[in-house]
Amino acid sequence: MNYSKNTWDQLKNKTADDLISALSKDGFVLDVKLRTERIYRHNDGRKISIHYHKSSQCYGKGLMKGLLQDIGWSEDDMRRLKLIK
Repeated sequence: MNYSKNTWDQLKNKTADDLISALSKDGFVLDVKLRTERIYRHNDGRKISIHYHKSSQCYGKGLMKGLLQDIGWSEDDMRRLKLIK
């Protein structure tokens, strides 16, 4: 997915907790928690692995892009989930 520059500007400061909160709002449920990895599943079959070291951790653009691609959120989805304005 290609996101606008404005979207990336808003996503660059999102923390692991912000992303996990949005996953929960979208219906993902924590399935497995291993040391620094948390696996969330959605009832439609989607699965995402979040590496969680500390709540204030921000992800780099490359990793965030991969996570969002795996999750399958559009910009409209991210607005609905309050990740972006």
